[in-house]
Amino acid sequence: MSNDRPLAAALGRCRQPLLWIAAFSLLINILMLTSSLYMMQVFDRVLASGSLATLAFLTLAAGGALALMSALDFVRSRMLGQLGEWLDRRLSAPALERSLDGVLAGRGDRMDALRDLDSLRGFFGGGITFLFDAPWVPVYLAVIYLLHPVLGHMAAGAAVVLFALALVNSHVTAKPLSAAGMANRRAMRTADSALRNAEAVEAMDLMPGLIRRWEADHEVQLTYQATVMTRNAVLVNATKFLRQMVQIAILGLGAWLVVRHEITGGTMIAGSILLGRALQPVELAVGGWKQVSNARAARQRLEEFFNRPARRPAGLPLPAPKGHLTVENLTFRMPDGQKPILAGITFEVPPGEALAVIGHSAAGKSTLARMLVGLHPPTAGTVRLDGAEIFSWRRDDIGRHLGYLPQDVELFAGTIADNIARLRTPDAEAVVTAARLADCHDMILRLPNGYDTEIGDGGAMLSSGQRQRIGLARALYGQPRLVVLDEPNSALDVEGDEALNRAIAAIKQAGTTVVIVGHRPSTLAQADRVLMLREGRLHMFGPRADVIERLTRHQVQAVPAKNQPMPQTAS
Repeated sequence: MSNDRPLAAALGRCRQPLLWIAAFSLLINILMLTSSLYMMQVFDRVLASGSLATLAFLTLAAGGALALMSALDFVRSRMLGQLGEWLDRRLSAPALERSLDGVLAGRGDRMDALRDLDSLRGFFGGGITFLFDAPWVPVYLAVIYLLHPVLGHMAAGAAVVLFALALVNSHVTAKPLSAAGMANRRAMRTADSALRNAEAVEAMDLMPGLIRRWEADHEVQLTYQATVMTRNAVLVNATKFLRQMVQIAILGLGAWLVVRHEITGGTMIAGSILLGRALQPVELAVGGWKQVSNARAARQRLEEFFNRPARRPAGLPLPAPKGHLTVENLTFRMPDGQKPILAGITFEVPPGEALAVIGHSAAGKSTLARMLVGLHPPTAGTVRLDGAEIFSWRRDDIGRHLGYLPQDVELFAGTIADNIARLRTPDAEAVVTAARLADCHDMILRLPNGYDTEIGDGGAMLSSGQRQRIGLARALYGQPRLVVLDEPNSALDVEGDEALNRAIAAIKQAGTTVVIVGHRPSTLAQADRVLMLREGRLHMFGPRADVIERLTRHQVQAVPAKNQPMPQTAS
């Protein structure tokens, strides 16, 4: 499957199964003539001749044909359901991957693609059958014409009117249906945001404002949905009324033709059955057009979603890095930003050394940390690991060689071992080694099930300090060659701070390059080099002793200037 256009490639693979389903539909619709033919033969042959043997033969033949039709219909339904499931399995992983890419790019449609895939799967599972039966409507009408042209004219007129109602239904519900879908997605994003930030919402009473936002979008959704339901209900009921009237009319017309000796009674009954079968797909189209419209809109959104250019090039597999970090003239600004968050940053860190990144709040430290692990593409300049640009490095190739502890540690539902092992099959020895390095092995053993303890969604069962230590163990898992720690001691006590410094010393000894972002003086304890940012620019960089000396000198010079008495003016 093409990585560039996975939806088009997957739908292309569906063509052959759909052709088989169309072939089954051909047989099913031919066998649908069974009831009409049976009624004609019973009325015109059996009742006229009184032959019970003929009746038995016709009944057995009709029963066999109907049994075959039911079996084919079941197979067709299962094939459609399995096709929808296959499409979901084929596209759900790329959709999740690209949704994550969209979040990193600042887009808010994090779950929309997965919901659209669910709609598409549901459509294949139940809403598409009448589309395969609709092409056979002209065949049934042609058979009715063969029975008698007058019956054919009535049936064709009814089919045209019902088809027109289906088109009207599509036209009058399309816009409100689209608007309801957009409002629903906005409301779901608000609800998702509230649930992800439940603690802040509860602590600062943000719920009233969130509810107002959610209710505003939800009210719009309900209003448009009510419009769709009202219009759809009017047209569906009009369709049912028209179909029942046509059914009565064709029986009445048929009876008139029987009285005139132009057709037989069996032909009259057969014409009524055929008309019902001919109009059924059209009637279903009127009632099921909402599902068709939803599926079509979901497909269009998925097409746009998958056609977005990839943020990250595919890249080629590269040898495992040793950890030589080089940053050259790095500049980064958000897509809609004017002022760069980082500007002209240049430095390098050899393997086995630690760099401390310091600076005031909003100096760009966390942004630099994210750039170093390749979360965002540079606006200008490069971030290289062993000479290879880190953003272009394949994630499945470089990920195991990187360790990253973000400022806000996010854990996942599962066991502690699962989280430390980065949601892969845990290597028990490597998990324990990482936990010991992060000084959380004993803490984990004190939990009810040790490393098999379920921590809940986001690590809800743990304290912030415990989450940070497990996040640190995850960053150290598998002996990565570059470890970036953003405020790694923000939730640690003095003992935890000391354990962190021991961990940094140990991984440096193993040849790992370490970058520590922080405010505390202890951040500098294991640093070989220090980089100071000021308003997104490199203010100081060099060996730790040199930078500390320069900082001390600046502070000493600043104190007299601050305390110097105001010059006296002449009186």
